[in-house]
Amino acid sequence: MLQDTFRHQGLRRQLVVQLKEKGIDNELVIESIGKVPRHLFMDNAFLEYAYQDKAFPIACGQTISQPYTVAYQTQLLDPKKGEKVLEIGTGSGYQTAVLAEMGAKVFSIERHKPLHEGTRKLLDSLNYVSVKTFYGDGFKGLPAFAPFDKIIVTCGAEMIPMNLVEQLKPGGMMIIPVGPLAEQTMTIVLKKSNGETEVIEMDKFRFVPMLSDKAR
Repeated sequence: MLQDTFRHQGLRRQLVVQLKEKGIDNELVIESIGKVPRHLFMDNAFLEYAYQDKAFPIACGQTISQPYTVAYQTQLLDPKKGEKVLEIGTGSGYQTAVLAEMGAKVFSIERHKPLHEGTRKLLDSLNYVSVKTFYGDGFKGLPAFAPFDKIIVTCGAEMIPMNLVEQLKPGGMMIIPVGPLAEQTMTIVLKKSNGETEVIEMDKFRFVPMLSDKAR
């Protein structure tokens, strides 16, 4: 049975204070992270550490990102209520839930079938029923549902995937970590009304690699 106790809620409040101290100042981001029960998106072995500002392993060799990383990417993306957001890398579903709490219409792709199936059930059980999840290749995006207002990539890409840029609306934005396996640069891709792009490089992070095709 899924439980979110007063203790968990208190630990989330402490986490929110840490994130503010690290420079997260978007109140909607803070509010959403304060609502999402991160411990329910993690393996039971790590439940005691769920509200530490750390990344932890999940199934299929993936990770649940550090809360600061989730907050940082979400603050850059700045999703507005009702915007269509494509997420590449559903993973545990934690980032997905934060976006949904902010009112975004989330379309999320995961290449690992066990993760996709488990996370879909979890999101449904937590009443994130408006989120649409897909088992597929993130590099291909979801052309049938494009264009998107915004795209967020939660894995490190060696270069900016042009398939995803094409699925952005004019005036849209993508947040993506770009670089080699050891370290990526958080990158903002702005699609102008004439279809040209502007690329802005931000801080350094380390993500699991973005891989093509579905996992076998």
